[in-house]
This record gives sequence, C-alpha cells and structure tokens, in this order.
Amino acid sequence: MEDRRSLEQRIRAWLVVFVVCLVLSGATAFPLVHEVRWVDGWGLPGAVGDWISHVREGLDATDAKYPFMLYGTDWLAFAHLVIAVAFYGVWRDPVRNVWVVEWAMIACVGIIPLAAICIPLRGLPLWWMPIDMAFGVFGIVPLLVLRRMIKRLEHSGTASPVPAGV
Repeated sequence: MEDRRSLEQRIRAWLVVFVVCLVLSGATAFPLVHEVRWVDGWGLPGAVGDWISHVREGLDATDAKYPFMLYGTDWLAFAHLVIAVAFYGVWRDPVRNVWVVEWAMIACVGIIPLAAICIPLRGLPLWWMPIDMAFGVFGIVPLLVLRRMIKRLEHSGTASPVPAGV
C-alpha cells in the first residue's frame, strides 16, 4: 500500500488540477463580452458560428443599453472563485473535509437537470445541452478520484490531522 505522504501528495495534485480549472472557468465570465467578440471573429462555420454571432449581438446590445445586466456574470465568476477557496479545507485536512468534495460532486450532478430545464426554457439551441452538461460530467471525474483517494487515506489509519494554526 502506498505511504501516507505519497497519497497526500497525489490528493493535493488532483486538488490543484480541479481548483485551477474551476478558477479558469470562473475567470472567463468576467470578460464575457470581449471573449465572445473574439470567438466570433474566428468565423466559425454553420450552426455554431451562427449561434456565436447571435450571442455576440445579444451581448453587444445588452452591454450598450443595459450594462448592469452583465453584473450577473461577475457574480458567476465570483462564485467560482469562492467555491475554489472552499477546497483549501480539503488541502489542509482531506479526511475531515471530504464533505467539500462530496458537495462539489452533488453540484456537478445538478448541472445535468439545470441544463435540461433551462436550455429549452431560455431558447438556447438543444445542441448546446451536451456542451453545458459536459461541465458536470468532466468536473465530477477528478472529484471521484479525489474522494476515492481520501477514503483510502481515511481507512489506512495513517491520516494525521493538520494542526489548527496551519
């Protein structure tokens, strides 16, 4: 069986991967208007290109007339950053804070019904649904790996709590 230090290092490596992806996905919500303009400039063909152009037009119109509406995406970005901070507890004491990983797994599962309900409700093309659902599917993979390793650490009897001041 692998030693405690090796397992903790692997847990932390997976944590870094997940948190970096979470922060990057959140940070992209801040410059949304500029990003969509940039992607629209690629001239993507077919339905995808048409959809991106339509989104750019909507964002441009919103930004020009109702820029305060984009504040919602600022909160979306902020939420990603705050969620990422919650994983600091897992970094410090994975066994005691495994609940953060389990909570994030529940959130990943919740993406599926959210996309299934809101995409048609908000008039997005149905082909967009697997793209949004992929965030939950791909997000849960490192979390499942993390949870499995944390449970292995817990059952090994070698987990030692991190001092409260650290």
